[in-house]
Amino acid sequence: MPDAPADAGHHVTRRRFLLGGTGLLAGVGLAGGAGVITWDELHHAAVERPLPVGAGTLVIVTLYGGNDGLSAVIPYADNAYHDARPDLAYQPSDVHQLGDGLGLNPGMTGLAGLWHDGHLAVVRGVGYPKPDHSHFRSMDIWQTASPAEPVSTGWIGRWLDATGTDPVRAVNIGPTLPTLALGAKTTAAALSLAGIPKSALTDTAIRLSTPDPTDPPVMAIVRASYRAARTADTTFGAVDPAETAGSKAHGSDHTSNGTVATNQLASQLDLVSRCIKAGVPTRVYSASLGGFDTHADERETQQRLLTEVDAALSGFVTSLAGDPHGRGTVVLVYSEFGRRVKANASQGTDHGTAGPVFALGQPVRGGFYGDQPSLTDLDDGDLKATTDFRDIYHELLSKAVGSDPTPAVGRGRKDLGILI
Repeated sequence: MPDAPADAGHHVTRRRFLLGGTGLLAGVGLAGGAGVITWDELHHAAVERPLPVGAGTLVIVTLYGGNDGLSAVIPYADNAYHDARPDLAYQPSDVHQLGDGLGLNPGMTGLAGLWHDGHLAVVRGVGYPKPDHSHFRSMDIWQTASPAEPVSTGWIGRWLDATGTDPVRAVNIGPTLPTLALGAKTTAAALSLAGIPKSALTDTAIRLSTPDPTDPPVMAIVRASYRAARTADTTFGAVDPAETAGSKAHGSDHTSNGTVATNQLASQLDLVSRCIKAGVPTRVYSASLGGFDTHADERETQQRLLTEVDAALSGFVTSLAGDPHGRGTVVLVYSEFGRRVKANASQGTDHGTAGPVFALGQPVRGGFYGDQPSLTDLDDGDLKATTDFRDIYHELLSKAVGSDPTPAVGRGRKDLGILI
């Protein structure tokens, strides 16, 4: 990997692109890259070169702030957990029990369902050597896949550099292009949530659902699927999401005063879902949610955030399960670090090290992967990592995307067996 200046951890952060209200790309330039992309360009790509049915898609979800893994995948049967967090700990009856004395947070009902259906993998104790407690440095390590030294390219950026020139191979949803998407020669494209007409998505569906007698059998199935989706949209399109029981999974939630609050992650994933179903030839999408730096009053905040994540993820995976393009989608969910085992004096937790990573979708072989870290054999109060995150990246690139993972994650990595 290339050398980088001593302050590269902050340098990479400053290099992130910001999308202005005018739709122009601000920030430093690179030698190449797609920059801001419009829906018209994605629409054109879907019509002219739709993603082949059976081609895998990877969706990367970043939880910024340091998600507390011990409040997400809860070791409810471990006395050390209850001793370290007497006021934060969940009781066995509170959690969605998975086995091995572990359970999901009460807010993660949808993911519990995916677990029981065999489509949720929980990778335990994920981290990297010589962990760093800084948000910026640790996130740069995860996004560059370079724990030993700072570098200026991300793991998806290096994948882009190694695999061609199509400008829509990777798309980030939202106003910030993360470090993971920066390559030496090119970058992922950035697509804002604002200003994308639903009619454009409908136009794509109309084109792809029109019967063609010359189609091979597989394409005929694809077109039939789009016709079914259009029928459903017509039937349910007038229904107000605020009045449906499933509104959480489609980007909205009810507040205590009866108004509707936006589920930011669900809004991003809804757009990703539409792109995937339309056949946009993007292989990697990225989305994110912040707010996980829970130093005080963690329990209520953490559960609210995990409920939001759960609704977004379970709704997304369910919406794609019956779609010819969607069935090949794998979702990765990670954060820059977990939290310390012992609660602090403010009923929160401080920056820690290892934590769980989730992979979900139809191609996922559900279950536990990696060893559960000990809550008593600690590294100065922190969990000891049992799984290197680069092994997860290795498998996702080799199996979900079908590429040689070496340029992105280096040599010596191995698959964990997460994907079918």
